[in-house]
Amino acid sequence: MHPLNAEFLGEAGRQIAFVSAFLGGFAATFLGILLQSPNSRRHVGWAAGAAAVASASFILAVVSGSLLALVVHPGAPPDLAKPTLPAGVEALTPLRILMAITFIVGIYSTLLSLGLSGWIRSRQLGIVTSVAAFVSAVIVLLLLSL
Repeated sequence: MHPLNAEFLGEAGRQIAFVSAFLGGFAATFLGILLQSPNSRRHVGWAAGAAAVASASFILAVVSGSLLALVVHPGAPPDLAKPTLPAGVEALTPLRILMAITFIVGIYSTLLSLGLSGWIRSRQLGIVTSVAAFVSAVIVLLLLSL
């Protein structure tokens, strides 16, 4: 396994932070809409809960991705630049793990929320949204395993 360089880690952090900010905004908006729903079916609560988990996860992914990009930047102050430590960029492994896990949890929670949302309206729409979310989840899993 090749060691990761700081430039790659910085770009990965920026990209994940950007995508997480976009998807987190979507999840938070969806949560707000679900909380306003007059429908009291349990599907609303489950979909809202999944949207809340997605939104919170994406917030953590944004913060950790941004922090990762900042600490590996070549112009970072010496007391902030972690890759200068004896362990190098490997010292950032916990931050990278946090970013990856919260990003993946956010994606799957968003898909769960979307899959449940159709059941609020009707059985037919629930089947369609559940199938779409399931197929998307499988494709994401395949992409992550590359």
